[in-house]
Amino acid sequence: MLPDNSNFRSGFVAIIGRPNVGKSTLLNRLVGQKLAITSNKPQTTRNRILGILTGDDYQALFVDTPGIHAAKSPLNRFMVEQARSACLDVDLILWLVEADRPVDVESLVPKLLEKSRAPVVLVINKLDLVARERLLPLIDAYQRIFPFAAIIPLSALNGEGAGALLDEVLGHLPEGPLYFPADQVTDVPERFIVAEMIREQILHRTRDEVPYGVAVLVESFQEEQMQNLVVIEAVIHVERDSHKGIIIGRGGQMLKQIGQAARHQIERMLGVKVHLQLFVRVQKNWTASGRLLREFGYE
Repeated sequence: MLPDNSNFRSGFVAIIGRPNVGKSTLLNRLVGQKLAITSNKPQTTRNRILGILTGDDYQALFVDTPGIHAAKSPLNRFMVEQARSACLDVDLILWLVEADRPVDVESLVPKLLEKSRAPVVLVINKLDLVARERLLPLIDAYQRIFPFAAIIPLSALNGEGAGALLDEVLGHLPEGPLYFPADQVTDVPERFIVAEMIREQILHRTRDEVPYGVAVLVESFQEEQMQNLVVIEAVIHVERDSHKGIIIGRGGQMLKQIGQAARHQIERMLGVKVHLQLFVRVQKNWTASGRLLREFGYE
């Protein structure tokens, strides 16, 4: 049902940038709750995630995308294609860069932006990490790269500048319908978010190549309404036997820690008690298998 307002505005806003610049943190900040997982490791986000922010006279649909990088493996090519395709049919693009890094003259992003007809706002993230006098030279350098509709510095982590960005976004939304119910915050199923929360804990606790060879599938999601309980079974797929040993840990301690931390987050999201069972399975070289990539949701 459309709102009773002839001036209602709605539109799609893509958040793009290189890996690990804070795109998922920004999405969570703008929507006001955690939808996308975050970590300090590149390529944390693998799929496009939609965050929905609805006000009295607007609905902004934010599309968080994987980091744009020179992709070689089938999994990485899938992630970059998710970002590229997100830019083709949106009303606004937010290009997220970092205040504490120089301009990347070899960035793949400007070439992508040239193929889109949407206006582009440059968002300079991590404002809390630099002195203000460093911003002007950085802004000047970026202005030579692309004709931005606006340039907004902010800190996605602490929220400074997020209000100014939201005002800018709303100013670019065209008149449009209410695409989703006003109380809906994403279009991805709970199973997907649960799997991502489990993968997030693996990202936080493992290193080297282990987290990049992990996929998580929720195989069972049972609601026990009489007990106010959700029973979840999930499988952690890894590429090597050695990775399985690392994730399970000595005496199963690592897997226990991953499960406990993920369960707490899942319970906060669902608002009920959760019984979470995790299993680890080896799928050798799954990141290079078209069949397994499709099976794991990367298609």
